[in-house]
Amino acid sequence: MSTDKIIIKHAILITFLIGSFFLLCTLFGLEGNPYLRFLNLGFVIFGIYLAIKESIYKNGELKYLINLGIGIRTSAFAVILSVLSVMIYIQFINPDFINILNNSFLIGDNLSLPKIAITLAIEGMASSIIGSFIIMQYYKNHDKKIPKI
Repeated sequence: MSTDKIIIKHAILITFLIGSFFLLCTLFGLEGNPYLRFLNLGFVIFGIYLAIKESIYKNGELKYLINLGIGIRTSAFAVILSVLSVMIYIQFINPDFINILNNSFLIGDNLSLPKIAITLAIEGMASSIIGSFIIMQYYKNHDKKIPKI
């Protein structure tokens, strides 16, 4: 499978997991709980793990920097999709959600939609880079024999 397909496939998976979790939290009235947003990092790391694993085992790519780049690009694309989803949600579905985000200890107070988007993008990119490095620490010394999955 091409690298671009791996990236797109897993970025969409990450976005779907984050979006589903957000909708589940909304159904239970927990969308205002800022601590639950930390679980998004788990979805990002899971998606990065799957993308790098597929790159190694299906494409046979063993170069550290190439797989690190796949992890970062996968999660960066997922961050872009997720931020766009949040912006669409606030703009068209629930404009009051901006107040919940403004009251979050992670973002701050009295921010506009563009500022929230930038903040979420920075927060997401940081988790993308950190998550990619974490997963690559696992794979940097993996067995060089590539079993087929």
